[in-house]
Amino acid sequence: MKKFRISPPVAAIILAVVLFLLSGLLPNGYGSDVDVAISQATNIVRLAVFLGVIAAGQTLVIISGYEGIDLSAGSVVTLTAILTYVIVSGENAMVIPALLVAIAVGALVGFINGLGITFLKISPLVMTLGMSGVVTGAIIVINHGNVSGKIAPIMTRVIARPVAPNIPIPGAVVIWLLFGLFMWALLERTTFGKNLFAIGTNRVTAKLSGVNVTWTNIGAYALAGALTGFGGFLVVGNTGVVFIALGQPFLFPAIAAVAVGGTLLSGGKGSYWGTMAGAIVLTLITSLLTTMQMGESVRRMVLGATLLALISLYGRQKSFRQ
Repeated sequence: MKKFRISPPVAAIILAVVLFLLSGLLPNGYGSDVDVAISQATNIVRLAVFLGVIAAGQTLVIISGYEGIDLSAGSVVTLTAILTYVIVSGENAMVIPALLVAIAVGALVGFINGLGITFLKISPLVMTLGMSGVVTGAIIVINHGNVSGKIAPIMTRVIARPVAPNIPIPGAVVIWLLFGLFMWALLERTTFGKNLFAIGTNRVTAKLSGVNVTWTNIGAYALAGALTGFGGFLVVGNTGVVFIALGQPFLFPAIAAVAVGGTLLSGGKGSYWGTMAGAIVLTLITSLLTTMQMGESVRRMVLGATLLALISLYGRQKSFRQ
């Protein structure tokens, strides 16, 4: 008899629903007010957007296998947010150039990560951690701790505000849905996506099957950097401010969102829909703990425990992947 199993993305969504219902039972929750509940749910999804976009890059490098991870993501978010802030300087006409620069700079950092990991055989953990230090140092040297700039009105209107006066859905949510479709198409409907899963499952077999393992791996890190750069652009468009540690709070949750969403940490299996569900779950947990007035240390402990529990539940590490 075939054993019934719930897929990780579905499990994450069920957990999100349960957590949302629990948040309504708290003293400061929404109670039985339907309008407040809808508003709260919309706000949770809006907050999850930025974590979800940044986690897209982690999804790619983790699927690629070989202990893939990107610890430079937090620094890249900060760098690209600052570049966006400085380049735009309050001008609507400079938004597109700033977006292109943010994506290009993120891609460059990712490309360097990929080169070091692929050709110099440096561990992804060490390579991306080292690049994180380099990027953070570059931010300090270039700006001397003083950043002058401003986001454009159109960024606030498109990212932070509702899409229309009578449609209470933030523009960021619409952007995330379109971004999700892009990620689905990339992973499921392109040769690059198929090759990415192949090298994550077994690099020797993939190479024998004609996959260019070297450049697929480099491409994964370059594209991950580009997507993280896009995340930095969205973050500053939402907050309107920048500071040296802007991107660091997204680093661990981005990795956790990928794991909670069901992507195999040893590579070769996963989906971005799962990552989106994972981002919503983690945002809900943070919101729930904030409502309960829990301290930062308790939040970290709960997030870590949730991650371990879900990984154990999914049983994702049963098979060895090369």
